[in-house]
Amino acid sequence: MEWLVAPFEVGFVQRALWGGVLVALICALAGTWVVLRGMAFLGDAMSHGMLPGIALASLLGGNLLAGAAVSAVVMAAGVTVVGRSPRLSQDTSIGLLFVGMLSLGVIVVSRSQSFAVDLTGFLFGDVLAVRQDDLVLLGIALALALTVSVLGYRPFVALAFDERKAHTLGLRPKAAHVALLGLLTLAIVTSFHIVGTLLVFGLLIAPPATVLPWARRIPVIMAGAAVLGSAAVFLGLLVSWYAGTAAGATVSAVAVLQFLLSHLAAGCRGGRSRRASTLIARPGPRTDKVPS
Repeated sequence: MEWLVAPFEVGFVQRALWGGVLVALICALAGTWVVLRGMAFLGDAMSHGMLPGIALASLLGGNLLAGAAVSAVVMAAGVTVVGRSPRLSQDTSIGLLFVGMLSLGVIVVSRSQSFAVDLTGFLFGDVLAVRQDDLVLLGIALALALTVSVLGYRPFVALAFDERKAHTLGLRPKAAHVALLGLLTLAIVTSFHIVGTLLVFGLLIAPPATVLPWARRIPVIMAGAAVLGSAAVFLGLLVSWYAGTAAGATVSAVAVLQFLLSHLAAGCRGGRSRRASTLIARPGPRTDKVPS
């Protein structure tokens, strides 16, 4: 027990744990909808698309969160506008904007005197540098994400499974899509300081995808993702403390490992179920005619 508790007796590790747990809860709410709607590539592109705003804010001495928010909104708007072109698929437009925004961010960062340090911090975050003010901000973001998820639950469900049905029911799928993009932006912007723009995708996608084979109700998926995301933060910080590895990267690696183990177990369960079904369906030996 002392081995488990000792790292979290240090002040900055305690703040890292609380910050990571709050991020895991926010990402569980937003990531569930991202997984159900098949928006993983968009989420990855938006997390990288924040880099120009963050880099420019850092270079000018401005607020990093404000820069990230502006950049993410520009990225979301660009995907919406370019995606309307009948000659381009949505994946193509997202991919082009993704590369363009990432390249612009690297160009801006290269103007800094500490190029390598700044780029590493932006991409991989610094979970051990979480301050008390960051925890307050993350708490507000969690309350906002929870409010959006509750108020938009019905439109989000309809949008995730049948956009035409959502329109028929008068649930305004276009407005729901905008609200969902806003929720995704909120999760990404508030999380990049913890695990960076490159690794936020791990906490956003891995926990909901890990729960998906084992749950059939959306609230259960969200709750399971919140628990697994929080566990990934705890185990990641623990491993990082004793192994001397990068904290944010270790947290994301644990989340991905959970996903791999979950789907491996689900595959084994499915294989056993198929074998059992085959044995039940297979006819047994006939006993109606016994030779004399």
